[in-house]
Amino acid sequence: MRTRTRRLDASRPSSELTRVPMPVDAVETRLSGVPAPGRHVPLITGFGPVTAHVRDTPGSGAGTAVYLHGLAGSAANWTDLAEALAPHLRGIAVDLPGFGRSEPPDWFDYTCEQHAHVVIRLLEESGTGAVHLFGNSFGGAVAVLIAAHRPDLVASLTLISPAMPDLRPDPRRLSDPRIPLAWLPLLGPVVRQRLAAVPPGERARKLLELCFADPAAVPDDRLRLVVEEFRERADFAWAEVALGRTTTGLMWSWLSPPWRSLWNLLPEVRAPGLVVWGARDRVVSVRKAPRTARALRRGRLLVLPRTGHVAQLEHPRVVAAAVIGMLREVEVGRW
Repeated sequence: MRTRTRRLDASRPSSELTRVPMPVDAVETRLSGVPAPGRHVPLITGFGPVTAHVRDTPGSGAGTAVYLHGLAGSAANWTDLAEALAPHLRGIAVDLPGFGRSEPPDWFDYTCEQHAHVVIRLLEESGTGAVHLFGNSFGGAVAVLIAAHRPDLVASLTLISPAMPDLRPDPRRLSDPRIPLAWLPLLGPVVRQRLAAVPPGERARKLLELCFADPAAVPDDRLRLVVEEFRERADFAWAEVALGRTTTGLMWSWLSPPWRSLWNLLPEVRAPGLVVWGARDRVVSVRKAPRTARALRRGRLLVLPRTGHVAQLEHPRVVAAAVIGMLREVEVGRW
């Protein structure tokens, strides 16, 4: 049955795969750029207790959007998109364990599976029912796991440059090429110490250069928020550990046997899916975009020109319009 589903998906014409209506008039245009208030949510998981930090964006309508950030990111990465979608969806942006203000517990191993487990427990405790799940980069990989394993919790899936296996050996794909070395025997402690010594402003600059198609276009107020966040992270003893181990764990997962690969999970996702990719993504190649959308049973693809790895930050209104278009098409049975 799975093989037949994949064959049917692969046969969809490009005109259908890329037909994404975008009602821009339905998007909130007044974006403050101020991160939503945060709160800590204690959870009991199958591995032990953990406290997740989340940011809540009030919204109209009955639906709830849940946002999962990428590596070196946080819940604040979704500020503009959550505001743009507020007329339609309430927003819950999650700091994954070890990122933002979510301190990782001692038992946490930083795999995609454990990140997904924590988010699943958060969704179960939230009482919101099935949510509209968003994931960028590493958060996209986590979102795929959740949607595939717990379809009852996911009403729709939006993947923005998800971290699908991409084994190009190019250190320029990282904000700092030393990050994968941070957990090697003997060398790791020295690398971590040097990474921690990089000033927050320099870290922010490197990350923007990597993830944005045009870093110069970032408004000054948004840049200040990124720098402030890096300064805050510098005070968390666990921040560098979390980044290094999560990055290393993601790369190891790309070497998993085919039956454990994310590519094998995508056809298991039942929810309608929207895949958004930047044509100038340097982190995960846009060449992965058509395959990702085709592998989803109900997936469609939107490739944005002049866009890098974080479309929700670069063009939040455009992404919001595409999401609203998907939800309206789903409502009338045309997705």
